[in-house]
Amino acid sequence: MNGRTARLKAIKRIIHEYHITSQEQLLAFLVKENVSVTQATLSRDLKLLKVGKVSDGNNGYYYTLPRNRKELETTQQYINDITRGFLSISFSANLCIMKTLAGHADTVAIALDNMEFDEILGTIAGDDTILIVLKENLPAQKFILTLKTIFPEMELE
Repeated sequence: MNGRTARLKAIKRIIHEYHITSQEQLLAFLVKENVSVTQATLSRDLKLLKVGKVSDGNNGYYYTLPRNRKELETTQQYINDITRGFLSISFSANLCIMKTLAGHADTVAIALDNMEFDEILGTIAGDDTILIVLKENLPAQKFILTLKTIFPEMELE
């Protein structure tokens, strides 16, 4: 394996295994693994690998690798659908009520279902309200934390 191939493989593995927030941090991990690379080359490698930054939900970002282009675009469309229609959320045991703009509940519910949240068993949508059934004994705060990670700009309290 040539130097570039080995370097790209190391970059992908490090980004996959660690919460990398900057090129400097990534460069430090590469140095620890005896991978020699300049900042300019690392920047080009990140572009080549189509590395992106995703919000960590706390006003920060971390690097992520694309799964496949179509999947990333579809996920972004679901995120847009949810963000566009969302108004509020409330809980009762493992039931969650999400209020949306009029006419948006079905679109938001479809997006929630297709994003395959581990916490959600299923959804039922009306015109402006969605019933979300969460897994048994799942604390509401755990689901809120998941949502905050993906939708940091939404008011979820």
